[in-house]
Parts: sequence; C-alpha cells; structure tokens
Amino acid sequence: MNDKLVIPMQLPGLNEIIDAAKGHWSNYRDLKETYTNAVAWPAKMLKPFERAELDITWFEPNKKRDLDNISAGKKFILDGFQRAGLIKNDGWKQIAGFNDTFDVDPKNPRVEVKIRRL
Repeated sequence: MNDKLVIPMQLPGLNEIIDAAKGHWSNYRDLKETYTNAVAWPAKMLKPFERAELDITWFEPNKKRDLDNISAGKKFILDGFQRAGLIKNDGWKQIAGFNDTFDVDPKNPRVEVKIRRL
C-alpha cells in the first residue's frame, strides 16, 4: 500500500537551518518545532508503517535554492512522521531510502511525499 502526503509549503533548506542554529539558541528550536508540526498534523491522517522508501517531490517557486539545500527539509519530514506516530524511529530499520525529484510551481510551492511501504 502506498500513501501520499502533500505539505502545502516550502520547508526550510540547509541555509535557513544553519542561520537559525547560528543565532539565538531558541531560533533553531522554534524553527524545528514549527515545521515538524506542519508535517505532523496532516501526517496523522495516514496509517503507520514499519518500513518504507520515500519518493519526495520538492515544488519550489523558482530555481533560486540549490537542490542539496532544499532536500535538507527531509529532517522535518521524518521528525514530523515520528511525531504523528507514523514511524517509531527514523533510522535504517524504518527508512529504506529516498528518491528526490525537483520541480518549479510558482503558484503552489509544496512538498509531495509518496510513501512506498516495504
């Protein structure tokens, strides 16, 4: 069985994560809390899984951010899955791997995550 989760926003990239961590000690905590919850709430609608591979499509409003910067948002996806109770942990036993695809949608930036259960 496969599920699909649409996160209706851009997630912070590596540059934003690093900038938050370099600032006041609470900046990263607040960033992580906000975006982990943004993933967790819609993820609660899905059924938990033991192990899966994730196909992630990152829809950006433009091509300004580098692909490796964008994909750092996986941190919030996996932590959100844990918070929602979809997975017990985000380690090797639960996540078999990732397939990242990137596209541009100026009117509807988002992240689509297809969960391929194994």
